[in-house]
Amino acid sequence: MSHLSYVEGAKVEVEADYVVVGSGAGGSAAAVTLARGGERVAIVEAGPWRDPEDYPYSAYGGMRDMMDDWNSLVTMGRATWPIVQARLVGGTTVVNSAIAVRTPGDVFETWREKFGVGGPAMADAVWRAQDRIERELFVSRASDAALGGSNRLALLADQRLGLEGHRMDRYIKDCVGSGQCLQGCRDKRKQSTNLNYIPEVMQRGGTVVSCAPVEKIVVERGRAEAVVGRFVHPVTRKKGAAFEVRAKKGVFIAASVTKTPILLAASGIKPKALGTRFMAHPGSGIFGFYDEIVDTNVGATQGWASVKHRLDHGIKLETLSIPLELAASRFPGGGRPLMERLREYRHCAMWIQACWAETQGKIVRGPGGKPIVRYSLEKRDLERFRVGMRLVAEMHFAAGAKAIYTGIHGFPWKIGPDDLHLIDQAPLEARNYIAVLSHLFGGAVMGNDPKTSVTDERGRVHDVPNLVVADASVMPSNIGVNPQHTIMGLATHFAELALGG
Repeated sequence: MSHLSYVEGAKVEVEADYVVVGSGAGGSAAAVTLARGGERVAIVEAGPWRDPEDYPYSAYGGMRDMMDDWNSLVTMGRATWPIVQARLVGGTTVVNSAIAVRTPGDVFETWREKFGVGGPAMADAVWRAQDRIERELFVSRASDAALGGSNRLALLADQRLGLEGHRMDRYIKDCVGSGQCLQGCRDKRKQSTNLNYIPEVMQRGGTVVSCAPVEKIVVERGRAEAVVGRFVHPVTRKKGAAFEVRAKKGVFIAASVTKTPILLAASGIKPKALGTRFMAHPGSGIFGFYDEIVDTNVGATQGWASVKHRLDHGIKLETLSIPLELAASRFPGGGRPLMERLREYRHCAMWIQACWAETQGKIVRGPGGKPIVRYSLEKRDLERFRVGMRLVAEMHFAAGAKAIYTGIHGFPWKIGPDDLHLIDQAPLEARNYIAVLSHLFGGAVMGNDPKTSVTDERGRVHDVPNLVVADASVMPSNIGVNPQHTIMGLATHFAELALGG
């Protein structure tokens, strides 16, 4: 086994049976499946390797050390909403809340009816893979001791409102509720892929090449032969030696929804559908203020969810605890007024709605090869978005909150239960809301028609059969639930198909 990182000087050359670009949910699942099948695998990751003991304690440190360009990518449209993506070995699995939601059956039916892919055969294969992943990554729910005040209040609201929610299934092993999911779990309880699948690939003779953003896939005579680029220092961003990682059998691309289409285009692969059908779950949080101390930064970062309104309103409800400095970025004002508001941090809980948006955007190559995401939430989705915010507000008051902060532009700092009608009347304009895009789909979608898709239902790029896309960019629709489990299931399925010939 070996690990290569930033070097200067002569060109670095590596050869493997399969090259996997990206080490997050999709890349790691594909890589470990191929390695278990007896193949020599090289994982090429743009970001650095960071051990849990080196994870930062603060959100500031997390953005500096773990995010892609300080998490500076935002949507370009009627609102500039940030897009959450990591850049390190393990990808976004290191900094997310480790939520494992099995792919709903209606997703595969939608894909079959609308795009000619999916259906029962794909569903069975993905669910079998998810069964195994759940065992290997210890999918479980937080104990009472690890739950924390915010999640306990959400369970109370659920009981009183009949939201049919539950404690989240998460990739965790004996969660201790340290509240550090967003900065990386220093306690090693969250099963991010840098702790399990990637080390297993190395133990099986594989290689990890980190600090190595791929610039191009080398395609010759209709086959992916190698990936090339230059090492980049994780702190100074200085460019180092060139590298070439050759693939005897094939290349799997799992660079992320925003990066995979850009990489394919840079490699001369430019089908008409490339970069199109970008979709997401725009999410917005509401703070509830309670008489008792909640200490939202203690306990499982996310521990409760409800999908009761997934089909009727297109809304998923979740708890989400954020560190103090992120709360400071959300609260209005500055100076003394902001400090006075932050005095209430220990008494607040933030819960969110994730909108199953139908709006589609586009990913295009910007200056320096950076992705530009053109996306503006349409009126119908903004109506859903507003319904979701109303549901979250109702939850807080059902749990005993005295007031809430909505973050809607033009609203008072706090409103009470008698003011809920204001949310119903909030403007249907995206720029009036504070939102984040954390669940992304599309950009290199699969389908049975090469004119409207980028890959087939095996993840293979049309006309380049040994080049497989194994991240959420292949998903031809928004699935309405957290995507990591679906990404890992699909990537495993695609790798199994590659092993089978």
